[in-house]
Amino acid sequence: MAGEKKLSKKALMRSFHEWYYGNLTCFSQEHMQTFGYLCAMLPLVEELYDKKEDQKEAMNTYTAFFNTEPQVGSVVVGITAGLEEAKANGNEDVDAETINGLRAGLMGPLAGIGDSLVVGTLIPVLLGIGLGLSTGGSPVGAIFYIIVWNLIAYFGMKLLYFKGYELGGKAVDLLVGEQATAIRESIVMLGTMVIGAVAATWVSVTTSFQLKNSAGKAFLVLQEKLDAVYPNMLTAIFVILCWWLMSKKRMNPLMVMLLLVVIAFVGVAVGFFNPGLSY
Repeated sequence: MAGEKKLSKKALMRSFHEWYYGNLTCFSQEHMQTFGYLCAMLPLVEELYDKKEDQKEAMNTYTAFFNTEPQVGSVVVGITAGLEEAKANGNEDVDAETINGLRAGLMGPLAGIGDSLVVGTLIPVLLGIGLGLSTGGSPVGAIFYIIVWNLIAYFGMKLLYFKGYELGGKAVDLLVGEQATAIRESIVMLGTMVIGAVAATWVSVTTSFQLKNSAGKAFLVLQEKLDAVYPNMLTAIFVILCWWLMSKKRMNPLMVMLLLVVIAFVGVAVGFFNPGLSY
């Protein structure tokens, strides 16, 4: 088509970088990632539309509330870049309502996929490796995590952004269909297994409580009895307690950590925990 508008690689890269660095720009409970989305779409809108009035109208589309997992959510920004390009070329099937409907429809499923894959699986795995490399106070683990996480995040988000741009509206069926549901459930299961493995490896809660006879000899060592019934029972109880408080009771993680400090302090004071052990 003569005179067809096509987004340049420079504009797309600028848009991607705006999302990569600024997806939480002016973050608030009211707007979440809305302003970050606006920043990412601005270079595209400026290239596609010459008139200020058209630019304002196009940018107004992206003032609607938006919030998802930012790494996997970069695919949505790429998709809307392709849709905005089609809209600028006069495609009657694409308008502001279509774009916002797609954004609203995708942000929930992608948040589930991203939280399970990135927050629930990838980050714990990288942190587990980093903790192993940091044995003895070595800084290698921290350096490993910072470098590897940023490389995976940058190139992973870039891949998703440009794949979204290439797919455009066709990506919807892939991301919210039955296949996506199966993938999301598999990722949740994998993430749960990873969290369990990390907790079993790096969390250890034991008790020093014991009962002694008049001669001072212990006739009941609680930790031995617990291990005979369920090894690492206290560790499992504390991990499940933390999950329950944050997931079901919506308790702030900082408050959970403070509660654990109080439990540890009281436990040592009454002799349930040994102050010389690591919990």
